[in-house]
Amino acid sequence: MALFDLPLDEMRGYRSRSVEPADFDRFWAETLAETREHDLDARFEPVRTGLSTLDVFDVTFAGFGGHPVKGWLILPAGATEPLPVVVEYVGYGGGRGLPHTHLLWGSAGFAHFVMDTRGQGAGWGGGGTPDPVGSGSSFPGFMTRGIEDPADYYYRRVFADAVRAVEAARAHPLTDASRTAVTGVSQGGGITIAVSGLVPDLVAVAPDVPFLCDFPRATTITDNRPYREVGDYLRTYRGRTEAVSRTLGYFDGVHFAARGRAPALFSVALEDETCPPSTVFAAFNAYAGPGSSIEVYDFNDHEGGGPYQQAAQLAWLPERLTA
Repeated sequence: MALFDLPLDEMRGYRSRSVEPADFDRFWAETLAETREHDLDARFEPVRTGLSTLDVFDVTFAGFGGHPVKGWLILPAGATEPLPVVVEYVGYGGGRGLPHTHLLWGSAGFAHFVMDTRGQGAGWGGGGTPDPVGSGSSFPGFMTRGIEDPADYYYRRVFADAVRAVEAARAHPLTDASRTAVTGVSQGGGITIAVSGLVPDLVAVAPDVPFLCDFPRATTITDNRPYREVGDYLRTYRGRTEAVSRTLGYFDGVHFAARGRAPALFSVALEDETCPPSTVFAAFNAYAGPGSSIEVYDFNDHEGGGPYQQAAQLAWLPERLTA
Protein backbone atom coordinates (compact mmCIF):
# COMPACT_ATOMS: atom_id res chain seq x y z
CA MET A 1 0.00 0.00 0.00
CA ALA A 2 1.39 3.40 -1.01
CA LEU A 3 1.07 6.47 1.20
CA PHE A 4 -2.60 7.46 1.05
CA ASP A 5 -3.18 9.95 3.87
CA LEU A 6 -2.11 13.54 4.40
CA PRO A 7 1.57 14.46 3.99
CA LEU A 8 3.54 13.90 7.18
CA ASP A 9 4.18 17.62 7.70
CA GLU A 10 0.44 18.30 7.57
CA MET A 11 -0.34 15.46 9.96
CA ARG A 12 2.05 16.87 12.54
CA GLY A 13 -0.28 19.86 12.81
CA TYR A 14 -3.57 18.12 12.07
CA ARG A 15 -6.49 18.58 14.47
CA SER A 16 -9.63 16.46 14.54
CA ARG A 17 -13.07 17.93 13.95
CA SER A 18 -14.60 15.48 16.42
CA VAL A 19 -17.07 17.33 18.64
CA GLU A 20 -16.64 16.76 22.36
CA PRO A 21 -19.99 16.31 24.14
CA ALA A 22 -20.67 19.05 26.68
CA ASP A 23 -21.24 16.46 29.40
CA PHE A 24 -18.24 14.27 28.51
CA ASP A 25 -16.63 14.48 31.98
CA ARG A 26 -19.92 13.95 33.78
CA PHE A 27 -20.76 10.93 31.61
CA TRP A 28 -17.47 9.23 32.48
CA ALA A 29 -17.57 10.22 36.15
CA GLU A 30 -21.03 8.69 36.43
CA THR A 31 -19.96 5.59 34.48
CA LEU A 32 -17.02 4.94 36.79
CA ALA A 33 -19.07 5.70 39.91
CA GLU A 34 -21.67 3.19 38.75
CA THR A 35 -18.95 0.63 38.05
CA ARG A 36 -17.37 1.14 41.46
CA GLU A 37 -20.65 0.43 43.22
CA HIS A 38 -19.60 -3.19 42.77
CA ASP A 39 -16.77 -4.53 44.90
CA LEU A 40 -13.60 -4.99 42.83
CA ASP A 41 -13.25 -8.54 44.18
CA ALA A 42 -9.85 -9.04 42.52
CA ARG A 43 -8.79 -12.69 42.81
CA PHE A 44 -5.36 -14.03 41.86
CA GLU A 45 -5.01 -17.80 41.37
CA PRO A 46 -1.48 -19.12 40.73
CA VAL A 47 -1.18 -21.30 37.63
CA ARG A 48 1.54 -23.68 36.48
CA THR A 49 2.81 -22.72 33.04
CA GLY A 50 6.25 -24.30 32.72
CA LEU A 51 7.84 -20.83 32.69
CA SER A 52 10.76 -21.03 35.13
CA THR A 53 11.53 -17.29 35.07
CA LEU A 54 7.99 -16.00 35.56
CA ASP A 55 5.19 -16.53 38.06
CA VAL A 56 1.69 -16.36 36.58
CA PHE A 57 -1.70 -15.68 38.19
CA ASP A 58 -5.11 -16.20 36.62
CA VAL A 59 -7.01 -13.03 37.55
CA THR A 60 -10.72 -12.35 37.89
CA PHE A 61 -12.10 -8.94 38.85
CA ALA A 62 -15.43 -7.12 38.67
CA GLY A 63 -15.70 -4.80 35.69
CA PHE A 64 -18.61 -2.72 34.43
CA GLY A 65 -21.89 -3.89 35.95
CA GLY A 66 -19.99 -6.12 38.34
CA HIS A 67 -19.43 -8.53 35.43
CA PRO A 68 -16.42 -10.84 35.91
CA VAL A 69 -13.44 -9.92 33.73
CA LYS A 70 -10.40 -12.14 33.28
CA GLY A 71 -6.73 -11.28 33.03
CA TRP A 72 -3.21 -12.51 33.64
CA LEU A 73 -0.78 -11.15 36.19
CA ILE A 74 2.78 -12.11 35.28
CA LEU A 75 5.65 -11.46 37.70
CA PRO A 76 9.39 -12.18 37.66
CA ALA A 77 9.78 -15.51 39.44
CA GLY A 78 10.33 -15.21 43.18
CA ALA A 79 9.58 -11.48 43.41
CA THR A 80 9.32 -10.38 47.04
CA GLU A 81 9.04 -6.57 46.81
CA PRO A 82 6.39 -4.46 45.03
CA LEU A 83 7.25 -3.89 41.38
CA PRO A 84 6.26 -1.25 38.84
CA VAL A 85 3.35 -2.58 36.80
CA VAL A 86 2.56 -2.45 33.09
CA VAL A 87 -1.15 -2.92 32.29
CA GLU A 88 -1.75 -4.09 28.73
CA TYR A 89 -4.89 -4.09 26.57
CA VAL A 90 -5.22 -6.30 23.52
CA GLY A 91 -6.21 -5.75 19.90
CA TYR A 92 -9.58 -6.07 18.18
CA GLY A 93 -11.08 -9.54 18.17
CA GLY A 94 -8.39 -10.98 20.42
CA GLY A 95 -8.35 -12.20 24.00
CA ARG A 96 -5.76 -12.53 26.72
CA GLY A 97 -4.44 -15.69 25.08
CA LEU A 98 -1.98 -17.94 26.91
CA PRO A 99 0.56 -16.68 29.46
CA HIS A 100 3.63 -17.75 27.50
CA THR A 101 2.69 -15.28 24.75
CA HIS A 102 3.24 -12.38 27.19
CA LEU A 103 6.93 -12.58 28.16
CA LEU A 104 8.25 -9.09 27.49
CA TRP A 105 7.50 -7.01 30.58
CA GLY A 106 7.95 -9.71 33.17
CA SER A 107 11.31 -10.52 31.57
CA ALA A 108 12.22 -6.84 31.86
CA GLY A 109 11.64 -7.04 35.62
CA PHE A 110 8.17 -5.54 35.87
CA ALA A 111 4.78 -6.80 36.92
CA HIS A 112 2.63 -7.30 33.82
CA PHE A 113 -1.18 -7.31 33.87
CA VAL A 114 -2.99 -8.37 30.68
CA MET A 115 -6.71 -7.61 30.50
CA ASP A 116 -9.08 -9.85 28.58
CA THR A 117 -11.57 -7.88 26.44
CA ARG A 118 -15.18 -8.77 27.12
CA GLY A 119 -16.93 -10.64 24.34
CA GLN A 120 -13.77 -10.92 22.23
CA GLY A 121 -11.12 -13.60 21.81
CA ALA A 122 -12.53 -15.79 19.04
CA GLY A 123 -10.58 -13.90 16.38
CA TRP A 124 -7.19 -14.82 17.83
CA GLY A 125 -5.56 -15.53 21.16
CA GLY A 126 -8.64 -16.86 22.88
CA GLY A 127 -10.56 -15.12 25.65
CA GLY A 128 -12.49 -16.03 28.74
CA THR A 129 -14.70 -12.99 29.40
CA PRO A 130 -18.27 -12.95 28.08
CA ASP A 131 -20.22 -9.73 27.57
CA PRO A 132 -23.60 -10.45 29.16
CA VAL A 133 -25.17 -7.21 27.92
CA GLY A 134 -27.34 -7.39 24.81
CA SER A 135 -27.99 -4.64 22.28
CA GLY A 136 -30.24 -3.75 19.41
CA SER A 137 -29.38 -4.43 15.79
CA SER A 138 -25.70 -4.19 14.96
CA PHE A 139 -23.32 -4.96 12.12
CA PRO A 140 -21.14 -8.05 12.79
CA GLY A 141 -18.25 -7.09 15.04
CA PHE A 142 -18.20 -4.86 18.11
CA MET A 143 -18.15 -1.31 16.76
CA THR A 144 -21.91 -0.87 16.40
CA ARG A 145 -23.24 -2.70 19.47
CA GLY A 146 -25.52 -0.21 21.20
CA ILE A 147 -24.13 2.58 19.04
CA GLU A 148 -27.25 4.78 19.06
CA ASP A 149 -27.04 5.48 22.81
CA PRO A 150 -23.77 6.18 24.64
CA ALA A 151 -25.14 4.56 27.81
CA ASP A 152 -25.58 1.28 25.92
CA TYR A 153 -22.49 1.41 23.71
CA TYR A 154 -20.14 -1.55 23.89
CA TYR A 155 -17.01 0.51 24.54
CA ARG A 156 -18.55 2.11 27.61
CA ARG A 157 -18.27 -1.29 29.23
CA VAL A 158 -14.81 -1.96 27.84
CA PHE A 159 -13.34 1.37 28.97
CA ALA A 160 -14.84 0.93 32.44
CA ASP A 161 -13.34 -2.59 32.56
CA ALA A 162 -9.99 -1.10 31.57
CA VAL A 163 -10.00 1.34 34.48
CA ARG A 164 -10.91 -1.49 36.82
CA ALA A 165 -8.03 -3.52 35.37
CA VAL A 166 -5.64 -0.83 36.61
CA GLU A 167 -7.30 -1.02 40.01
CA ALA A 168 -7.07 -4.82 40.02
CA ALA A 169 -3.40 -4.74 39.04
CA ARG A 170 -2.71 -2.31 41.85
CA ALA A 171 -4.55 -4.52 44.34
CA HIS A 172 -1.88 -7.24 44.29
CA PRO A 173 0.71 -6.91 47.09
CA LEU A 174 3.62 -7.32 44.65
CA THR A 175 2.69 -4.32 42.50
CA ASP A 176 3.62 -0.70 43.22
CA ALA A 177 0.48 1.34 42.57
CA SER A 178 2.48 4.56 42.39
CA ARG A 179 4.37 3.28 39.33
CA THR A 180 1.75 2.17 36.83
CA ALA A 181 1.97 2.35 33.04
CA VAL A 182 -0.59 1.36 30.39
CA THR A 183 0.04 0.11 26.87
CA GLY A 184 -1.58 -1.67 23.95
CA VAL A 185 -1.62 -2.06 20.17
CA SER A 186 -4.49 -1.04 17.85
CA GLN A 187 -7.70 -1.50 19.88
CA GLY A 188 -5.39 -1.90 22.87
CA GLY A 189 -3.82 1.44 21.98
CA GLY A 190 -7.23 3.10 21.83
CA ILE A 191 -8.13 1.66 25.22
CA THR A 192 -4.77 2.87 26.52
CA ILE A 193 -5.58 6.43 25.46
CA ALA A 194 -9.01 6.22 27.10
CA VAL A 195 -7.44 5.06 30.36
CA SER A 196 -4.87 7.86 30.15
CA GLY A 197 -7.76 10.32 30.38
CA LEU A 198 -9.66 8.44 33.08
CA VAL A 199 -6.87 7.47 35.52
CA PRO A 200 -5.07 10.63 36.65
CA ASP A 201 -1.98 9.16 38.36
CA LEU A 202 -0.31 6.99 35.72
CA VAL A 203 3.42 7.44 35.18
CA ALA A 204 3.56 6.45 31.49
CA VAL A 205 1.29 5.75 28.53
CA ALA A 206 2.33 3.82 25.40
CA PRO A 207 -0.34 3.48 22.67
CA ASP A 208 0.80 1.78 19.44
CA VAL A 209 -1.00 2.45 16.14
CA PRO A 210 -4.13 3.23 18.19
CA PHE A 211 -7.67 2.50 17.08
CA LEU A 212 -10.79 4.40 18.28
CA CYS A 213 -9.43 7.87 17.45
CA ASP A 214 -10.86 10.73 15.37
CA PHE A 215 -14.07 8.95 14.38
CA PRO A 216 -15.27 11.62 11.89
CA ARG A 217 -12.20 11.08 9.74
CA ALA A 218 -11.53 7.42 10.47
CA THR A 219 -15.01 6.27 9.45
CA THR A 220 -14.80 8.07 6.11
CA ILE A 221 -11.17 7.66 5.00
CA THR A 222 -10.74 3.87 5.14
CA ASP A 223 -12.67 0.85 3.89
CA ASN A 224 -10.94 -1.46 6.35
CA ARG A 225 -12.69 -2.97 9.32
CA PRO A 226 -13.29 -2.26 12.14
CA TYR A 227 -14.04 1.38 11.20
CA ARG A 228 -15.95 0.19 8.13
CA GLU A 229 -18.47 -1.52 10.43
CA VAL A 230 -19.90 1.92 11.23
CA GLY A 231 -20.41 2.77 7.56
CA ASP A 232 -21.96 -0.62 6.89
CA TYR A 233 -24.39 -0.08 9.76
CA LEU A 234 -25.38 3.36 8.46
CA ARG A 235 -25.74 2.01 4.94
CA THR A 236 -28.64 -0.07 6.22
CA TYR A 237 -29.98 2.27 8.93
CA ARG A 238 -30.22 5.46 6.93
CA GLY A 239 -30.86 8.71 8.75
CA ARG A 240 -29.12 7.67 11.96
CA THR A 241 -25.77 9.34 11.29
CA GLU A 242 -26.35 12.15 13.78
CA ALA A 243 -27.21 9.76 16.64
CA VAL A 244 -24.22 7.55 15.85
CA SER A 245 -21.85 10.52 15.67
CA ARG A 246 -23.14 11.80 19.00
CA THR A 247 -22.47 8.44 20.65
CA LEU A 248 -18.97 8.12 19.19
CA GLY A 249 -18.09 11.56 20.57
CA TYR A 250 -18.08 10.08 24.08
CA PHE A 251 -15.54 7.43 23.05
CA ASP A 252 -13.15 9.31 20.78
CA GLY A 253 -9.52 8.97 21.80
CA VAL A 254 -8.99 12.61 20.85
CA HIS A 255 -11.06 13.76 23.84
CA PHE A 256 -9.42 11.33 26.27
CA ALA A 257 -5.99 12.40 25.00
CA ALA A 258 -6.78 16.00 25.90
CA ARG A 259 -7.08 14.79 29.52
CA GLY A 260 -3.89 12.71 29.58
CA ARG A 261 -1.40 13.68 32.29
CA ALA A 262 1.45 11.18 32.02
CA PRO A 263 4.27 11.21 29.46
CA ALA A 264 3.33 9.17 26.38
CA LEU A 265 5.13 7.30 23.63
CA PHE A 266 2.87 6.85 20.60
CA SER A 267 3.57 5.03 17.36
CA VAL A 268 2.11 5.47 13.89
CA ALA A 269 2.53 3.72 10.53
CA LEU A 270 2.15 5.85 7.43
CA GLU A 271 0.68 3.11 5.22
CA ASP A 272 -1.79 1.95 7.87
CA GLU A 273 -5.21 1.52 6.26
CA THR A 274 -6.77 0.07 9.43
CA CYS A 275 -5.93 2.98 11.75
CA PRO A 276 -5.09 5.78 9.31
CA PRO A 277 -2.06 7.82 10.36
CA SER A 278 -3.91 11.14 10.44
CA THR A 279 -6.28 9.71 13.06
CA VAL A 280 -3.34 8.63 15.21
CA PHE A 281 -1.81 12.09 14.88
CA ALA A 282 -5.18 13.59 15.82
CA ALA A 283 -4.91 11.85 19.22
CA PHE A 284 -1.19 12.55 19.59
CA ASN A 285 -1.60 16.24 18.74
CA ALA A 286 -4.39 16.51 21.31
CA TYR A 287 -2.46 14.66 24.01
CA ALA A 288 -1.89 16.90 27.04
CA GLY A 289 0.73 14.91 28.96
CA PRO A 290 4.26 16.37 29.24
CA GLY A 291 7.29 15.15 27.34
CA SER A 292 5.37 13.02 24.86
CA SER A 293 6.72 11.71 21.56
CA ILE A 294 5.71 9.61 18.56
CA GLU A 295 7.64 6.99 16.59
CA VAL A 296 6.88 7.15 12.85
CA TYR A 297 7.17 4.02 10.67
CA ASP A 298 7.28 5.28 7.11
CA PHE A 299 6.50 2.22 5.00
CA ASN A 300 4.56 0.05 7.39
CA ASP A 301 0.90 -0.92 7.46
CA HIS A 302 -1.00 -1.83 10.63
CA GLU A 303 1.86 -4.00 11.93
CA GLY A 304 3.48 -0.69 12.78
CA GLY A 305 6.92 -0.95 14.26
CA GLY A 306 6.37 -4.42 15.69
CA PRO A 307 9.53 -5.54 17.52
CA TYR A 308 11.21 -2.21 16.74
CA GLN A 309 8.51 -0.40 18.67
CA GLN A 310 8.92 -2.88 21.52
CA ALA A 311 12.62 -2.03 21.54
CA ALA A 312 11.75 1.66 21.66
CA GLN A 313 9.45 1.00 24.62
CA LEU A 314 12.14 -1.01 26.38
CA ALA A 315 14.42 2.00 26.08
CA TRP A 316 11.75 4.52 27.11
CA LEU A 317 9.48 2.94 29.70
CA PRO A 318 11.90 1.66 32.37
CA GLU A 319 13.24 5.18 32.96
CA ARG A 320 9.73 6.32 33.88
CA LEU A 321 8.73 3.25 35.82
CA THR A 322 11.85 3.18 37.97
CA ALA A 323 12.08 6.93 38.64
